[in-house]
Amino acid sequence: MIKNKKAARAAASVGYSVFRFALLIAIGYIVIYPVIYMISSSVKPPAAFSDPSIIYIPKKITFEYYSIAVKALDYVSSLLSTLKYELVSAVIEILICSFIAYGLARFDFKGKRFLNFVLILTILVPAQMIIIPMMTNYSQLDILGIFGLLNKLTGIDIRPNILGTAWTFYLPSVFGVGLRSGVLIYIYVQFFKGLPKELEEAAWIDGAGLFRTFFSIAVPSSSVVYTTVTLFALIWHWNDYYLAVMYLSDNFPLAVKIYDIDTLLNAYNIWQGSSASIAAKSACCFIFITPMLILYLVLQRKFVQSIDRVGITG
Repeated sequence: MIKNKKAARAAASVGYSVFRFALLIAIGYIVIYPVIYMISSSVKPPAAFSDPSIIYIPKKITFEYYSIAVKALDYVSSLLSTLKYELVSAVIEILICSFIAYGLARFDFKGKRFLNFVLILTILVPAQMIIIPMMTNYSQLDILGIFGLLNKLTGIDIRPNILGTAWTFYLPSVFGVGLRSGVLIYIYVQFFKGLPKELEEAAWIDGAGLFRTFFSIAVPSSSVVYTTVTLFALIWHWNDYYLAVMYLSDNFPLAVKIYDIDTLLNAYNIWQGSSASIAAKSACCFIFITPMLILYLVLQRKFVQSIDRVGITG
């Protein structure tokens, strides 16, 4: 009787493991199928698209469309623009948002509720709703109305136009109102609230000030949340099309170039809807997502481990 129960439990355990393994394979296939299709299409010659015997692996592999994709996207120049405008502002945002969130999570002060309300507004209000005043402000940048007052008094307008420069990306990040900064601050706040206060109190007893406590205690203890925020911030900035196309008039990042890929491929006599167009666009998309795929592969172990500790699920 006991042996039968043990055998039944062992069989149930094996059955559950097989079911879980099959389920994970099915979900994984659904997730990575677009990538598989993209890679397969990017190395197919045009004739392979009309061959019913070819599904994933073509009989003949060509890398011609990767060469066309690099030229059409002006990949090196566009990549440098992405690094200059988007990723630098993402790094600034990661650091500044952590400092702002530490203050909101650890200190009580007048106006804290109002700032939390503003934080929620920055999450709820999309950039499209405030883009006109932002463009107006950046075209005649003022500091607390001081430059405008000097203009009225002296007739000399010293308000600079920073549209088309990197400052339109850097300044919001410096002041914690960059691309989805509200979400990043909220993630940081949720994590910092869970840090043991005893570590900070011990630092204060030893004579450490606010900045030293933050950089010596809070930051080293927060590697998991920095991993999560870094991954989110870099991917969001990498994929940013709207702000880049609004603020810049040339030297566009990759996200803008990939959006206009049909127009760019027309210069190489590759017309929309043709087999060559499918192959070329697949190649463009693959080289666009490759840096972020590599980033995720490097950080995915820490990222998965950090999800439950950071406090974001779903």
